Amino acid sequence: MTDLGYTLSSEEHGPNELVDIARRAEDAGFDFLSISDHFHPWVSAQGESPFVWSTLGGIATVTDEIEVGIGVTCPTIRIHPVNVAHAVATVDEMVGDRFTFGVGTGENLNEHVTGERWPEHDVRLEMLDEAMDVMRSLWTGETTSHHGEYYTVENARLYTVPDEQPTTIGSAFGPQTAQWVAGTADGLWCSGPKAKPVEAYEDAGGEGPKYTQLHGCYADSEEEAIETILEQWPNGSIPGELGQELPTPAHFEQAAQLVEEADIAEAGTTTSPDPQAHIDSIERAVDAGYDHVYFHQIGPEQEKAIEFYEEDVLPSFA
Repeated sequence: MTDLGYTLSSEEHGPNELVDIARRAEDAGFDFLSISDHFHPWVSAQGESPFVWSTLGGIATVTDEIEVGIGVTCPTIRIHPVNVAHAVATVDEMVGDRFTFGVGTGENLNEHVTGERWPEHDVRLEMLDEAMDVMRSLWTGETTSHHGEYYTVENARLYTVPDEQPTTIGSAFGPQTAQWVAGTADGLWCSGPKAKPVEAYEDAGGEGPKYTQLHGCYADSEEEAIETILEQWPNGSIPGELGQELPTPAHFEQAAQLVEEADIAEAGTTTSPDPQAHIDSIERAVDAGYDHVYFHQIGPEQEKAIEFYEEDVLPSFA
């Protein structure tokens, strides 16, 4: 059984609009929501970047049954894991067992803003591992002290905590991190229908849910969709590890000058208004091993996309 979700893109929409989109997506019949956590948008044309934890409080008050996740937070550099643990515990209390906490090693775009050094991936993974230990200790509601390689915590106690440890999924794009996710998190998060992270996760003993995000733009024509993507989300077609390394929206805009129409299709972004194209995209993700698949509608036409999925896509998976 595949759960189908909808993206709440913090880079493209303000907090009140995100709350409205969440409510509409629940009414349309989506199984879950995933909201992004960014300090900056990828490119300035996206235009937004509200504080995700405040937005999640609003979403908690207007939704009743739909699952809500964050995909994903980096609890290591920009925000100390003590403060992330505090935020997660509060949202988990508000949303209950509908909440899923996603974690990852982050992007320089968001994490460099405090002036801390942006380390190589192996170090970031070590930091994430230690941050998870800190947060899980705090979620017990017991007084916590921790003197580790990367973090110090002294006599900290969370008084508002969930009854059980929050469900945590880990982001992975390569085998090393997928193996870490299998041993540390409750599930796997990825972007696109990539089979190798699933294989590495399962080979390492991972048995939890597997999430992936599919990008696309539903519009009246394919040409209009491509135009919107080139303006609003060219970063999705920038290859390699640049997404983790570039420090500012201006740098992404410079790199995006190299993106052409053909690169959008190569990145797997769905641009056709034909329902079957969207159904096929979801089925490719399911075939790659994912059981939680969610759609990111690029651009401002959120109501149009939700209505399209409600009428022409979701019924195929009912």
